[in-house]
Amino acid sequence: MDRSVQTRAMASDQRIAILRLLAAPERHFSGQWSADPVDFGVCMSLIAEKLGVSQPTVSRHLDLLKQAGFLTVRRQQKWAYCKRDQAAIREYLDWLGDQVASETSTV
Repeated sequence: MDRSVQTRAMASDQRIAILRLLAAPERHFSGQWSADPVDFGVCMSLIAEKLGVSQPTVSRHLDLLKQAGFLTVRRQQKWAYCKRDQAAIREYLDWLGDQVASETSTV
């Protein structure tokens, strides 16, 4: 995975907010009727609504998070559902912690 893409994805308050919301979809998106938010993912339009931004804006944020590997997007009919990839996020955070803490890191 391209670490620069992952770092850029984490460099936005709105993208961090999306990841936080998707960490507990049952709490934040319990009203989603079209699919189970935990098992299937959360509809993009509900994420935009929760953040108070337009769908094109949230789509750009979600695309970068997808490129970084931090979420998966699943399409069903005309809707796109997003689900957080916890393993990829943990792996990135572990890598970042090692980079920051390591005395032998290349600068």
